[in-house]
Amino acid sequence: MKRIQNRVLLLLLTLGIAAATGLAFLTHAPNRLVSGVGISLADVLRGSEGSAQALMLLATLGPAPLLGAAIFMRPRRGLHILVAVAASALLTGLVWLAAHHARQLAGLAADPATGLSAGIERTSFGGALWVLAALAWLAATDAIAHLQLKPAWRLLASAAVVLPVVVSIASGMLDALSLLKEYANRQDVFNAALLQHVTLVLASLTPSLLIGVPLGIASVRNTARMNALRPALFASLNIIQTIPSIALFGLLMAPLALLAASVPLLAQWGIKGVGLAPAVIALTLYALLPVVRSTAAGLSQVPRPVIEAAQGMGLSPRQIFWQVEVPLALPVFVSGLRVAAVQTIGMAVVAALIGAGGFGAIMFQGLLGGALDLVLLGVVPVVVMAVVVDALLKTVAASLAHAY
Repeated sequence: MKRIQNRVLLLLLTLGIAAATGLAFLTHAPNRLVSGVGISLADVLRGSEGSAQALMLLATLGPAPLLGAAIFMRPRRGLHILVAVAASALLTGLVWLAAHHARQLAGLAADPATGLSAGIERTSFGGALWVLAALAWLAATDAIAHLQLKPAWRLLASAAVVLPVVVSIASGMLDALSLLKEYANRQDVFNAALLQHVTLVLASLTPSLLIGVPLGIASVRNTARMNALRPALFASLNIIQTIPSIALFGLLMAPLALLAASVPLLAQWGIKGVGLAPAVIALTLYALLPVVRSTAAGLSQVPRPVIEAAQGMGLSPRQIFWQVEVPLALPVFVSGLRVAAVQTIGMAVVAALIGAGGFGAIMFQGLLGGALDLVLLGVVPVVVMAVVVDALLKTVAASLAHAY
């Protein structure tokens, strides 16, 4: 019996087989108001006709034997590249298969007299497709990690894995799927939500940096006043983190509403009990802890001999701070900023409950209407945004660590 060389890939393939056989690959409903009927992967493959069936079988199942064989092959650079390519091909094939079958189902629902579809039928990704897509992405990511590329090249390689899917979406190949139909029906609402969500995140992160970075710098200064205030500072920030987000939004509504009533000019500027103001204040408070902690941790880990060497060279305290401490602390600071940014992107969804808008408004509208695809239209962009920001800032932090 051959020895297992890649246990991670073995686990992913095992989970993939279980998902493919035990969960629905697609769900189809005559309209968005009724529950969909699950369609298995086997039924989808059987439903393809003629040359299309052979093509879909090759695109979907072709990479699977290669991934299975890689479990028992000695790890080499070429093998890792092959696994990443195969995982990307599997991911693309699965999406193409779903799109092809959705178009077939739309054709079956068309009026025989006119050949036109009413467009109200809904074909959605099933649990199997979501799981298989995630597992294919993890297999590609694991293979890319073994290549030990430089941070920028690792980011480009990860982006290349999903590039065929992005191109397919942009070309309109997936327009028959219900998620894209929801986007087409609400494109203006989606674009407005995107702008609101980005504005909310940037408006929260900017003051958190302006307040948190000076607090982090002050917290590492060894002065009598700071030594007394440091425990209270971090205790207060930790307490803020323990308050549930919706509770903090609620706590801010009453005082801001009272302030707006007392000072009408503030209400004209948009500072009131609901809307953007309480959301920005709450998200700023939540982002302070990772910003302050990462700033303090980055400055604290600067080796003392390096500072003493700079002092011996005649550098002033200001020069030591900007030319020695800041560059060495930047990787840790960017890592903290990554945590704060991803946290803010996710928590901004809840801010829709107090009228701040963003993708949370679309998600909660879908929840109230029982429309799963509308929920996904609000959730998927938030996940993508968080993953992209996380990957970019992680690459920046790794590049700074290599540089210094």
